[in-house]
Amino acid sequence: MTAWSEVEYTAVRELRGPLAVVAGVSGVGWDEFVRITLDSGERRYGVVLEVDRDTAVVQVLEDTSGMDPARLRVSFAGEPLRVPVGTGWLGRTCNGRGEPVDGGPPVFGEASAPVGGTPINPVRREPPADPVLTGVGVIDALTTLVRGQKLPVFSVAGLPHLELALQIAAQSTVGGAAFSVVFAGMGLTHADASFVRDALEERAAAAELVLLLNTADDPVIERILTPRIALTVAEHLAFARGHHVLVVMTDMTAYAEALREVSAARGEVPARRAYPGYLYSDLASLYERCGRIRGRSGSVTVLPVLTMPAGDITHPVPDLTGYITEGQIVLSRQPHALGVYPPVDALSSLSRLMRKGAGPGRTRPDHLDVAAQTLAALSRARQVRELSDLVGQGALSPTDRRYLDFDQAFWRRFVAQPRDEARPLDRTLDAVWQVLLTLPRSELALLPTALLDGHGARETPAGGEREGAEE
Repeated sequence: MTAWSEVEYTAVRELRGPLAVVAGVSGVGWDEFVRITLDSGERRYGVVLEVDRDTAVVQVLEDTSGMDPARLRVSFAGEPLRVPVGTGWLGRTCNGRGEPVDGGPPVFGEASAPVGGTPINPVRREPPADPVLTGVGVIDALTTLVRGQKLPVFSVAGLPHLELALQIAAQSTVGGAAFSVVFAGMGLTHADASFVRDALEERAAAAELVLLLNTADDPVIERILTPRIALTVAEHLAFARGHHVLVVMTDMTAYAEALREVSAARGEVPARRAYPGYLYSDLASLYERCGRIRGRSGSVTVLPVLTMPAGDITHPVPDLTGYITEGQIVLSRQPHALGVYPPVDALSSLSRLMRKGAGPGRTRPDHLDVAAQTLAALSRARQVRELSDLVGQGALSPTDRRYLDFDQAFWRRFVAQPRDEARPLDRTLDAVWQVLLTLPRSELALLPTALLDGHGARETPAGGEREGAEE
């Protein structure tokens, strides 16, 4: 519980939007938690944004509507916001401030922790290892998510990034170990918030989910707190309770917009595209809270989802996110226009830690070889597609035409899958093999001979169909 100061201040100089300016304060620090008591007895809370001598600027979490500055009592906690932590969060649905919206009692825990968190000692960090299987074939096969990794999803408006995030949150597993999901939604419409609750209902009922929902009409300061509360809860579950925790945060662009708005309210000098100059370090303070700790059995894996304004990958939010994280999953309009779900651009996507979590002893011995060969073939297929647009298919060689067949098979027979299907990894890799075997054996140079023999790869006669090929 927060230990509030017995000193209450009544000199509220002005209310300006979500800000309250309190004069005559003493010993108050930046980021301190604040309690505001109205004349009616109602209590609201806030965070200190700025302190200048004896004046504090407070961002009110519930906004300042209905407040009379002459009838307010303000008390300071002497410390940043803390939240209870523990397994009591599992199965609960809360707003962005951690207050229940599921009709249940307040969330209690055996301890409390500051939402700002503390960095993991680099000496005690363990490298990420072992996979988190999402059940989404193209991700599990080609951009494997690893326990302790931070792997963002880059998207644009109009693509099904929320659906993909929900599918991953609903069906991810780690192979029988204790597993939990913390889903932090920021700036959601009420329709999207309802969609999220319905999509994750089964995992919540199994007490494997913590759901934090910040809607678009909630105060912006709440949007800044939401991912921090999510990560604070996840850290305790992982490092004190031994769970493997996946934290899904969407949409980080909405978070960055809120940060920009608060920065403007503080009167800070803007940097690129009016974002604060500390956007990089602020994002890093969230993303770097994932990982594994030596001697602890749990892990925190972070999957942030962000939309790129106008599809611009050089926009500050995706640009800085790319510097901090270990790869990216990129969604593309082209497969989406063809009706392919999920519309993942495999050639633009990358998991830099995939070799730490896939291969012999972790997924399947042929996994890494198959992934490398698939990406190489997909790159060649894209070149052939561009050449075909220039000279026409009739001018292509028989082998080039096989690459066009491979390209179609890749999207239709491998990437495409129902939005509620949790595809097992063995079935995913078997589907990759079927697609690869549409190519002549001579084009599969990255695969060992033993693997090719084991899967019956044969040279296809020029211009002919491979015998036994599955339709």
